[in-house]
Amino acid sequence: MIKAVIFDMDGTLIDTEKYYRIFWPMALKQFGYEMTDEQALSMRSLGQPYAPQHLKDMFHDPDMDYNKIRAYRRKIMEEHLEKVGIELKPGAIEILTYLKEKGIHRAISTANDIERAEKYLKKIGLYGYFDKIICAPMVEHGKPAPDVYEFACSELKLAPGECMAVEDSPNGVKSAYSAGCKVVMVPDLTQPDEELKKMLFACVDRIDEIKSIV
Repeated sequence: MIKAVIFDMDGTLIDTEKYYRIFWPMALKQFGYEMTDEQALSMRSLGQPYAPQHLKDMFHDPDMDYNKIRAYRRKIMEEHLEKVGIELKPGAIEILTYLKEKGIHRAISTANDIERAEKYLKKIGLYGYFDKIICAPMVEHGKPAPDVYEFACSELKLAPGECMAVEDSPNGVKSAYSAGCKVVMVPDLTQPDEELKKMLFACVDRIDEIKSIV
């Protein structure tokens, strides 16, 4: 029996994943690197310590200043979001309302830090829906390691098998699956390949479709 649903945030609940696809290449260009669309997609939900090494390996530059590039990417992306606002993914309010009414716990598992996660959730009116907000900096290893989901289950005082994880990216799916959660994918920018499909409890087009399987 599912007692909690743990949601990824970017690309799953809020329509922000597409901006990483824009602003990672833009930030890297500022520092003299050319990033392809495929390379930008590979950065989705990638946490510490994997993201810095992945970027350095991608450009064969062990001396790349990841923190400086990331800080610039965050700055220009934040400025853009302040102008255009943050959009909810279709069905987000509906599924959260449904779970709350059914007494099923709701949590967030995100690569963002707590300040940014809370800021985004408050801005779009979702903050009050969640029992726990778990962020990658709270654990040793970010996604695709299982740490964030293991910690979320621990905070909810539930076994991973009692928790459903809802993700949009391969790194997020791998994290939740490795932790032992039942994983539902709501594809955003890419569809799951055959390897990823083996990890999925279900794959749905809209987030509120999980009403029928929770």
